[in-house]
Amino acid sequence: MSMAVLRRTLLIAYTVLLFAFIFAPIVSTIVFSFNADRFPSLPWGGFSLHWYAAIYNDASIQRGLVNSLIVAGVTCAIATFLGFSAAYIDYRYRFFGKSVYLALAALPPTVPVVILGVALLTFEGRIGLSGTLIGIIVGHVVLSTPFAMALVRMRLADLDPDIERAAWNLGATPWATMFGVIVPFCLPAIFAAIFLTAAVSFDEFMIAWFVSGVNETLPVRVLAMLQGQVSPRINAIGAIVFAVSITLIVLAQVLLGSIAGRAARRKG
Repeated sequence: MSMAVLRRTLLIAYTVLLFAFIFAPIVSTIVFSFNADRFPSLPWGGFSLHWYAAIYNDASIQRGLVNSLIVAGVTCAIATFLGFSAAYIDYRYRFFGKSVYLALAALPPTVPVVILGVALLTFEGRIGLSGTLIGIIVGHVVLSTPFAMALVRMRLADLDPDIERAAWNLGATPWATMFGVIVPFCLPAIFAAIFLTAAVSFDEFMIAWFVSGVNETLPVRVLAMLQGQVSPRINAIGAIVFAVSITLIVLAQVLLGSIAGRAARRKG
């Protein structure tokens, strides 16, 4: 066996082991969510949808899921709008302190979420938003907006600034140029940002735990269940959350792939 073949074999084996290590807990959670036994053990006690029926009939889990969906829906809309605006300002204008502006806009995800959660709890407690869904949305928008900005910036980097100036020279107003040129060009990145920020908000726990109060999101509800006793319902909840999150991420990746493919074809 040649060295090249050996290296390739070792690389494939390492990759398989790495992915197996990462996804083994997720796979086990999904598998045991269909186990009829109360405790996750082998051999199986039989296939059952009992735990999914249990969470369907649990009013507290339903409230947590509805709260998570509301928060994620509003968050992705606001965060994508703010991210698009921040990215367009970076694309369109040159001004003093722009590097500081970009650094501050991208800062929230780099701050430990515990510190961010405590800061939001203190601030929102002073203005009366602590313990409300609006307070959770504000925190998630702060955390998610930089992701949307990064995606739109990547898309705008492929747009020739002369196209916008040409539209102005042909008589288009700035708003007509925005909605007739900029937004259609950025549409794949905008949808990718919507899906990605929705996934970030739907999965986020720490900020929601600090500021939610009685308005628990689904991840916070899961933690409350874990503080009592370990319930097989958590496996079912985890499987549903994983399915929703991975669907949103895949949709975002597909749109990002289409952007990269178009850019490659233009360069080719």
